[in-house]
Amino acid sequence: MAFSWRLIGLCILLLSSIATGDDDISRAAPANSSTSCNNPYRLVLVKLWIDGAEHEQMGGLSAAFGSLLPTNIKNTPRLPATYTKPLNGCSSSSSKLSGSIALALRGQCDFLTKAAVAQAGGAAGIVMINDQEDLLEITCPDNSTVSNITIPVVTISKAGGDVIDKYISSGKKVEILLYSPDRPIVDYSAMFIWLMAVGTIFCASFWSELTASEESNDYEQAPEVHAGGAREEDDKEILNITTKSAFIFVISASTFLLLLYFFMSAWFVWLLIILFSIGGVEGMHSCIISLVSSKCKGCGRKTLNLPLLGEVSILSLVVLIMCVAFAIFWAATRKASYSWIGQDILGICLMITVLQLAQLPNIKVATVLLCCAFLYDIFWVFLSPAIFHDSVMIAVARGDKAGGESIPMLLRVPRVSDPYGGYDMIGFGDILFPGLLVCFAFRFDKARRKGVLNGYYLWMIVGYGIGLLFTYLGLYLMNGHGQPALLYLVPCTLGTYVVLGLVRGELKDLWNYDSESTKVADSLLEDA
Repeated sequence: MAFSWRLIGLCILLLSSIATGDDDISRAAPANSSTSCNNPYRLVLVKLWIDGAEHEQMGGLSAAFGSLLPTNIKNTPRLPATYTKPLNGCSSSSSKLSGSIALALRGQCDFLTKAAVAQAGGAAGIVMINDQEDLLEITCPDNSTVSNITIPVVTISKAGGDVIDKYISSGKKVEILLYSPDRPIVDYSAMFIWLMAVGTIFCASFWSELTASEESNDYEQAPEVHAGGAREEDDKEILNITTKSAFIFVISASTFLLLLYFFMSAWFVWLLIILFSIGGVEGMHSCIISLVSSKCKGCGRKTLNLPLLGEVSILSLVVLIMCVAFAIFWAATRKASYSWIGQDILGICLMITVLQLAQLPNIKVATVLLCCAFLYDIFWVFLSPAIFHDSVMIAVARGDKAGGESIPMLLRVPRVSDPYGGYDMIGFGDILFPGLLVCFAFRFDKARRKGVLNGYYLWMIVGYGIGLLFTYLGLYLMNGHGQPALLYLVPCTLGTYVVLGLVRGELKDLWNYDSESTKVADSLLEDA
């Protein structure tokens, strides 16, 4: 199982770094904008009524021109939806638009022309359907006058347009209500995500203490045999990260990210779902077995012989079957409203186990790894549009070409107080990379017998928590545009560690620390 964990751990480290959560609604602004377009871009709710019955709602984005939408649903009427003819809305419509919400496809002419044509036809508003799976920030051409546009102008995604077209094509009466409710500054889900991320690193740091306290007092205890025939010592084989592997990470992750960007499809995401499920099963199995074994000595000693597997612990086999069933249930119901619970449980167990198996030997390696991840995150979020005309990481995380599937390598919690719904998310990489440093701080403090205040672990946890708060503050100030969390987390964790080391005069020790040499020295002192 040690080899499979190394493989899965590496895959998760590579894939998790692309799963940075951003706002559900993405933007793509045209290059030229007029100073007369002064309306703020606001999220819009587009509620549908089909044959008089209320149906689903979808997200939209208001334009920089036109009338502002009310924030209260009671202050806006519901009106019939009518396609412009021609569908591009660039010339006078042959269909009756009076008293309706006009629907026009993107293309052929500028947005201002479409809005003017719809208004001239008597439409009470216009919804422009994008040809891509994002929301376009509609501005107006240079030197254009928009003061005569008095109807609301809204854009929706291609998927939203497909939903409306499905009902209209089947001959149903479609009515639309447009309004723009205010969003809360902070949703309760953000606080829950913060607690889960900090809690995961905290548990991973103390996990060996929680699960080995009783075993360490029984030196004669025989190693348990787990499902698959592997001995317990094999499961605890440590993967030490080196400076070479840190550089390899950047090259490998960038290559894989580009593969996802150019060749993303539903089957590719399904491959990631399978990898995540395998890793989640092994993580949950490891966590449960280590907890049970630490509290109940001998529970895993009863074995049976199975074909192909050989001698297997009954406890391990039962737990493995339960974990596999849990993962299968999650995969089968991953689009249900409650699926985030199973995804978070599998993800947390996986990250706790990865942080037990992958370790940083010293601050030198930590600096190389985190700085590489820091630059990687910034480049693929902020700088890649200059080359690819799109933010590669956000496009992959959003899953534009995934056929409705989403990458599972993240923790997510539904927004409970946000009228637009959606999820607050954090990628596994935003927990694992800082988590490796925090876990190193715990081991260093323990080896050097440092106290809570004069050690490093407490300040690493505090720094990580503050970094997450800065991340959400950045999301708020940038109106939900995707933010690379490591931009804030690396300075708040690695920066804190280096500054403390300099102030205390211990940076050289931290830089060249060797845990094996420390263990040998401690053993010699005890023998003396």
